[in-house]
Amino acid sequence: MITQKTLTLFFFLLLSFYTFTSSATIEAEPAFENPIDRKLLGQDKERTLSHFRFYWQDIVGGPNATSIPIVQPIPKFNTSSSFGLVRVIDNALTIGPNLTSKVIGRAHGFYVSVSETELDLLMVESFVFYEGRYNGSTIDIVGRNVALNKVREIPVVGGSGVFRFAKGYAELRTLKFDAASGDTLVQYDVFVSHR
Repeated sequence: MITQKTLTLFFFLLLSFYTFTSSATIEAEPAFENPIDRKLLGQDKERTLSHFRFYWQDIVGGPNATSIPIVQPIPKFNTSSSFGLVRVIDNALTIGPNLTSKVIGRAHGFYVSVSETELDLLMVESFVFYEGRYNGSTIDIVGRNVALNKVREIPVVGGSGVFRFAKGYAELRTLKFDAASGDTLVQYDVFVSHR
């Protein structure tokens, strides 16, 4: 006759065997984060600090517009702040302030009017360069631009090509604003640390 003790011992051994075999077949999950050799990413070199000055040509009107509204301002807030306005850009980056100056790249991205009370823009831009060793490389910025301030600062959040793992900031100064057309000329001084 099977006693209660024997039955309990049998189930305990059975459960232990099942737990042992099932845990032995479970594979370890890969780690979420793994160390990486810095040399594989080109990070074994010293970083370079560079200063770039170029001019951002924002053309909002006419047949050659490079800044196109994709969302109009919210009617309730259609004031001087243009709250809710979203523009997509493909603006020329020139070596000098004149629109006819040599184009060294393009600013691709968008900006959004994010304040109900002032001309405050959220800028998301990728500067694509066409010249020399920077050809095909990008510097990416994201940040707040209070457009009526004399000098604004926007962080460099990354880049590609020569500017892989870039960090730094851009200083913006509006040099010219045409109230009739809305066209704007902005001087960008970009200070960037890169490989």
